[in-house]
Amino acid sequence: MSGNSSVGQGSVYEAGDQRNYKDSEIQHADRYHEGTANSHKANDSKDERSIANRLAREEQRQNEPEPISKEAAESQKDPTLPARNHGNEPSKGAKIDAEIQAEEDELLRKKGIKK
Repeated sequence: MSGNSSVGQGSVYEAGDQRNYKDSEIQHADRYHEGTANSHKANDSKDERSIANRLAREEQRQNEPEPISKEAAESQKDPTLPARNHGNEPSKGAKIDAEIQAEEDELLRKKGIKK
């Protein structure tokens, strides 16, 4: 049928990469990243998950701890550490936070709460 068209080149109408595979080939083919992380967006209006599935997922998320970035974890230990890791001088606020944290740690050690 592709030879009867008078529009475009014949190669446009040839099978090319469109192939019909046998069922035996499909069953043994590798799946392309099946079930990748973040494949479903929570607020995607075109996502076809049911409301019950969305509610179940949100309940699971409530029980999961929120992931903390490396820099956030570093800033909890030492407020000046993220700036120093990037080769910058810590801000005045970060220096003050570090002093306050050191004072509080010292008070806790004196009380015997923190070692």
